[in-house]
Amino acid sequence: MSGIEADARTREALHVAQLYYERDRTMEQIAAELNVSRSSVSRLLSYAREIGLVEITVHSPQQGSTAVARRVAERYGISVHVVSSPPRTPDAEKLERTARAAARALAATLDPNASIGVAWGATVSAIARHLPPKRLYNSQIVQMNGAANEITSGIAYSGAILERFGQSFGADVQQFPVPALFDDPSTKQLMWRERSVRRVLDAQARVQVFVFGLGSPTADVPSHVYSGGYLSGDDLHSLMRDGIVGDCATVFYRIDGSSSGIQLNERSSGPSLDAIRRIPRRLCAVSSLSKFDALRGALAANLITELVVEETLARRLLES
Repeated sequence: MSGIEADARTREALHVAQLYYERDRTMEQIAAELNVSRSSVSRLLSYAREIGLVEITVHSPQQGSTAVARRVAERYGISVHVVSSPPRTPDAEKLERTARAAARALAATLDPNASIGVAWGATVSAIARHLPPKRLYNSQIVQMNGAANEITSGIAYSGAILERFGQSFGADVQQFPVPALFDDPSTKQLMWRERSVRRVLDAQARVQVFVFGLGSPTADVPSHVYSGGYLSGDDLHSLMRDGIVGDCATVFYRIDGSSSGIQLNERSSGPSLDAIRRIPRRLCAVSSLSKFDALRGALAANLITELVVEETLARRLLES
């Protein structure tokens, strides 16, 4: 090919590449416009790439999320799974994606004889829907906090979550049929002395894996404990007065991770933050950016050893 012919082909290749990559024309449209065959257009596009007129870079979301996960893990000293979502993904879909990743992460590393504690909530309910079947032997699913209030026993809601865990892993289920929040701390102390309740409390103390989401009083979609009739108006004012940013199994905490002096915790059926910290593996899933403060507080309280988090929220953590 002569120099003149090479220059002419380069100009043709550039023109075709501009139509294809910059103006989003199809090969068929370009072929019709230039009165050439589709194969000629394809060859010119290949030539444009060969001589460097066009450079194609593939950006993998997985690579970006892996880097974010590594940085979050290094900052907080925990295991991190970051879940990517396309732009403008609705919050409901982000929750499902995060829950699916959490379900897989949980099931992949469970061993026989595992005792798994479960805190009810919308996120854990979504995780339960996505659990893959994995037969565990001599294993147990333990409800970590009560679900009853003056409107409902909570058994239908929390029981459905626990049963999905039990069916997926072929494990026995230990329900905890007590109020989420007692009216009087002294009533709680009396009930904690009952042998039937004591049996479940002892099972909670033996839990090796804890699966939970985070409640938040300021979430865009209110967490179940804040919208399901569990808190009175006085309770909500108490939370505001105490500077509450979130809860784990209906045990409330501030943004610095502290929980001392929070009156509602004296009535809560959930395990204390100290008891949670004694559980070896503590898997938390969070997908909503509106739970940013709840997540910061949980991390400050050292409640999490393994975090499954939507990428937008993970990046926000790194910016804080």
